[in-house]
Amino acid sequence: MPHAFTLSAASLQWQSIDDGVMGGVSSSRWSVTPAGILIFSGTVSLANNGGFASIRSAPGAFDLSAHPGMVLRVRGDGKRYLVNLRMDAAFDGVAYRAALEPPAGMWMDALLPFASFESRFRGRPVADAPVLDPRRVVSFGLMIADRQAGDFALEVDTISGATAAPPR
Repeated sequence: MPHAFTLSAASLQWQSIDDGVMGGVSSSRWSVTPAGILIFSGTVSLANNGGFASIRSAPGAFDLSAHPGMVLRVRGDGKRYLVNLRMDAAFDGVAYRAALEPPAGMWMDALLPFASFESRFRGRPVADAPVLDPRRVVSFGLMIADRQAGDFALEVDTISGATAAPPR
């Protein structure tokens, strides 16, 4: 029987990648609480055609193939976030994303089936991209976009492999 995949989100090294790469002025940061909770926070601004903030983990090797999806233990602020997975370490390559909409102020286990992740390059669909291969995940990312201006904060405790098939 394969071992369950679980890691503390705080155990990863993260970097902020915000809309400043295209002239925007949004800002994000990440911090870790004394309890080991990752906090992704900042401000999204629509100025200068901006509108997104994100963090991405340093490249690693994460084989999630024994699982039908992933579970993030999160507490949100009522805003919509995106979870990004990458299969290569290129800075500007294809990402696979799924939406995450935790209610404000409540811890929850958010189940994201791998089949729900869609390929994107700079936010646009990639019609000819290969399907996400959970054996080849090299980084995790969190993003807020979709013109959600203002302050935001998302807390992440753990990132795990789902132990059962997601409901259909």
